[in-house]
Amino acid sequence: MIERVRQGMPAAFAGGGAIGLLGGMIGLGGAEFRLPLLIGAFGFPALEAVILNKAMSLVVVASALPFRSQTVPFVEVGANWLVVANLLCGSLAGAWLGAGWATRLRSETLYKVIAVMLVGIAGVLLLGHGSEGAPAVLSGAAQVAAGVAVGFLIGVVAAVLGVAGGELLIPTIVLLYGADIKLAGSLSLAVSLPTMLIAFARYSRDGSFAVIRRERSFALTMAAGSVAGAFAGGYLLGLVPGAILLPLLATILLVSAWKVWRHQ
Repeated sequence: MIERVRQGMPAAFAGGGAIGLLGGMIGLGGAEFRLPLLIGAFGFPALEAVILNKAMSLVVVASALPFRSQTVPFVEVGANWLVVANLLCGSLAGAWLGAGWATRLRSETLYKVIAVMLVGIAGVLLLGHGSEGAPAVLSGAAQVAAGVAVGFLIGVVAAVLGVAGGELLIPTIVLLYGADIKLAGSLSLAVSLPTMLIAFARYSRDGSFAVIRRERSFALTMAAGSVAGAFAGGYLLGLVPGAILLPLLATILLVSAWKVWRHQ
């Protein structure tokens, strides 16, 4: 096994903090930015990076719900349980299958799949935000069917990348159900948590899951940095115009995707 270079705990905390700050400024956990960092800067193989990213994403998402409760009370989230249930019907199955698929892929193929998905998320950042205020695009049985189908696809993407999927869930909830953007953020977290747990359970059956025990201190340190950064980013929300921030974040993802694609 090729020895991987470790940048140390301060770098892990700082990297997690910077990623959390970026994600917090647009209402995300930042896992889509953390994954390329784990692969490129810290030298983790693709599957181990995905599993570590999933573990840290669980910590960040679990922290985010209480952070948001003053703005979006839990009772308001509970009142929209049908939206959560509709998406979970698809996302849970997608997460299980996506995680199983990722564990069977050759490492070189997984790098390329991750790169393609990062490009897709960059596109969502540019095109999927700023659409709040419009009525739901579907209703009735068509809305339910679309929720299951889209939830399944989001579950697959979230499992393969080790992310919460908020960058895909938030615009979906806004467009498909006509929800307010702030409510959509909290509903996406309510969908993400069980979806991530399902993928995590599937990954636990693979030998690469041992990276959680081996790199426990590293993961906790980086997760703590991500939580702190996301908290700070929430307070800085609005200081940087979306017209500047979203293209910048999309560019970072595109550069990261190129580097992951070329990773050996």
